[in-house]
Amino acid sequence: MSKVGKLPVALPAGVTINVADGVITVKGPKGELKQDYNEAIDIKVEGTEIILTTKNNEKQTNAYHGLYRSLIANMVKGVTEGFTKTLIITGVGYRAEVKGKELVMNLGYSSDYIAIIPDGLTVVATPDGKLSISGINKQLVGEFSSQIRKLRKPEPYKGKGIRYDNEVIRRKVGKTGVK
Repeated sequence: MSKVGKLPVALPAGVTINVADGVITVKGPKGELKQDYNEAIDIKVEGTEIILTTKNNEKQTNAYHGLYRSLIANMVKGVTEGFTKTLIITGVGYRAEVKGKELVMNLGYSSDYIAIIPDGLTVVATPDGKLSISGINKQLVGEFSSQIRKLRKPEPYKGKGIRYDNEVIRRKVGKTGVK
């Protein structure tokens, strides 16, 4: 059995879960999330906990056990608290601003880069170079923030680029100019 899968998921007040026809639906104060799941896993709601069990002891089923437990825990956290990733844009002239459903960024290229903000996400750009991406779907928040970071990865000499707020960039020493 999976060590992660054995742990029950706490169900906070105001959150309802529905398991039917191979689809898990979690509703909460911030919204609703759906996830398909494999029928080899049994999902039961007992009081204020969600308990997952396996129908057999195969290796792939045990992997699904931990996977779906983590997905359900993320869904419950998403509909109650939500997820946020913060990016920091560093560089001379680098900036970002939100215009409706578009994120317009000047990243040192000859033209601005325009990214369409997916449904379900909110993006806030501050003048000091911080970009906050938030939503209820952890996968969507992480995917969009990684796509934005990929546009201009931080470089190790001057530290210019887009990085996560908790990311540490190992700086390198440039040319020394010794004769």
